[in-house]
Amino acid sequence: MLSARLLLAVFTSTLLFTTSATLQADTQLSIMPLPAHAAPGTGSFVVDGTFQVRIEGYTEPRLERAKDRFLANLTSKTGIPLWLNDRPGGPKFIIKTEGPSKEIQQLGEDESYHLEVSPTQVTLSAPNPLGILHGLQTFLQLVDTTPQGFTIAAVTIHDSPRFPWRGIMIDSGRHFMPLEVIRQTLDGMEAVKLNVFHWHLSENQGFRIESKLYPLLQEKGSDGNYYTQDQVRDIIAFARDRGIRVIPEFDMPGHSTAWFVGYPDLASGKSPYLIERKWGIFDPAMDPTRESTYDFLDAFIGEMTSLFPDAYFHIGGDECNGKEWDANPRIQQYMREHSLKDNAALQAYFTGRVQKLVTKRGKITIGWDEVLQPDTPKDVVIQSWRGPDSLAQAAQRGNRGILSAGYYIDLNQPASQHYAADPLTEAAAKLTPEQQRNILGGEATMWSEFVTPENVGSRIWPRTAAIAERLWSPKEVTDIDSMYRRLAIVSNDLIHSGQTYQAIHEQMLQRMVGANDVTSLKVLASALEPPKEYARESLASYDSFTPLNRMVDAVPPESNWAREFHHLASLIAAGKASPEQWAQAREWLILWRDNDARLQPILPHSDLTAELEPVSHTLNQTAVIGLSALDSLQNHKPVSASVRQQQLSFLKSAEAPQAVLLDMIVPSVKLLLNATTP
Repeated sequence: MLSARLLLAVFTSTLLFTTSATLQADTQLSIMPLPAHAAPGTGSFVVDGTFQVRIEGYTEPRLERAKDRFLANLTSKTGIPLWLNDRPGGPKFIIKTEGPSKEIQQLGEDESYHLEVSPTQVTLSAPNPLGILHGLQTFLQLVDTTPQGFTIAAVTIHDSPRFPWRGIMIDSGRHFMPLEVIRQTLDGMEAVKLNVFHWHLSENQGFRIESKLYPLLQEKGSDGNYYTQDQVRDIIAFARDRGIRVIPEFDMPGHSTAWFVGYPDLASGKSPYLIERKWGIFDPAMDPTRESTYDFLDAFIGEMTSLFPDAYFHIGGDECNGKEWDANPRIQQYMREHSLKDNAALQAYFTGRVQKLVTKRGKITIGWDEVLQPDTPKDVVIQSWRGPDSLAQAAQRGNRGILSAGYYIDLNQPASQHYAADPLTEAAAKLTPEQQRNILGGEATMWSEFVTPENVGSRIWPRTAAIAERLWSPKEVTDIDSMYRRLAIVSNDLIHSGQTYQAIHEQMLQRMVGANDVTSLKVLASALEPPKEYARESLASYDSFTPLNRMVDAVPPESNWAREFHHLASLIAAGKASPEQWAQAREWLILWRDNDARLQPILPHSDLTAELEPVSHTLNQTAVIGLSALDSLQNHKPVSASVRQQQLSFLKSAEAPQAVLLDMIVPSVKLLLNATTP
């Protein structure tokens, strides 16, 4: 019998073989996002010890730093030291930039570039540095390992984005995200051509930025975890170097308990207020009826708009339940006197007042769906978490909008589901061309209830690369199989841009078993995923003190192995599988079946793994049923009705979460079992 380590090696290499073999038949470039136009050439450009880069024409310090980053990433990818300037043969990579971009990066700037790779030279040109930044990332992804060394197939690329707004929102309010996490995220964004970093800086659980005017915001509302203004300036400069705008969000009037710990007079209820330690929607909200509230916000917004140079400023506006307003007689009297018929009208009044304070500072207001009301000014940008219909409604009324529904990467949905979400859906198709132009793009949203600085990268990457492609590439680029094939390659490429999520996954698993061999735990993890949508909230009790260090926190949102196995099971059930695919499915099921015996002796030794005993046993039993189904199908001997019913009953129970985990092999085995029906 093969050892667990050898079986895991077979399992992994087989998966990689499947991926690479399929790629050979793919005529598209193996990069993400796919460019708008690409024409293959003849031959290949070789990256070797003579490689040099020269900037011709317009230059600036940002371009020089981009060149240095490019060479460092290329060195990481090839192992070829490229830091020497005086190399024989002269430069082979020429960068030509027509002129500067805006000093403060703006929405809708030209981000196009032209990349021409021939066997003897590479030329990258763009109207401004933004296109150069994108073209450098394309070149890095094109580097391939071949018998001739590290090469790039000759190609001519003309590229520009489909949407001008392509972002990621990071929630630093619930779980604080240190600067290293922010920088890593920005590096990853540059690699896949995202250009907006939306920084969620205030929440019920924490106020995360230094205010010099109102220091009690961070002193009492942050548990000491906040960014200084100098640190923020450094991040803004770091992002600009990568072609990324930084937009702050300060949520109001709800999601604002942390504000009130230091400044209770802002609130609609009675003090004292404490930082919230649980997750959810809470009652505290700002008081929209006091002029002192707007005086405070006027000064605060003035301070923050001076710190953040971008033209856009996010005021939140979501999920205010109005319960504090309902319980406050003075607020109810104010509403009657001012003909505000309900809490939605009161919030609209508040939003209108705040929007004027933002406009006063020369900025443009962004708010979540709830901000859109009949009298919302047309220059307010709506970020839609409710869906494409809400986004289309905003666009129809003349407001510009950003889609986030479908891009909630904290909900552990598969990359294919994110890839299918498009800012211009059927609802938008009914809009006029002018109204469609109001839809600016979209943002992936990383809410942080169930992530820490340790594992947040595994929730962002690599799935966000699929979202980046949806927002950059032509609308016709929709092939799911192609996306997954390329995503596997880009996932490895992201390592060279500083992403550590793959290594962190290994570290988290090793920590769970201590000095024991981690191989069998990896095999178990290969079949598991976290629960989807908001199911986790009902499966266990969590607050801000709960350690997120268990298997559910270590496994990625989407198991590549489970997805590949489901593909095999589908082919087998349809009678379309090759002998190699039959053998592959059997190998994997044997691995999962036999792993339980190796893993069970290890699990009781750690509190982090003891809960996995039934999970491992369920995987074992599921694999046993899967092997039985394969035997039945191969030998053309149907499983008896009674045995099939017993097995289906077990599989139905196995679909339920155990230890807050989903066994993702169960649906595939159920597919095989159902195929045994005469």
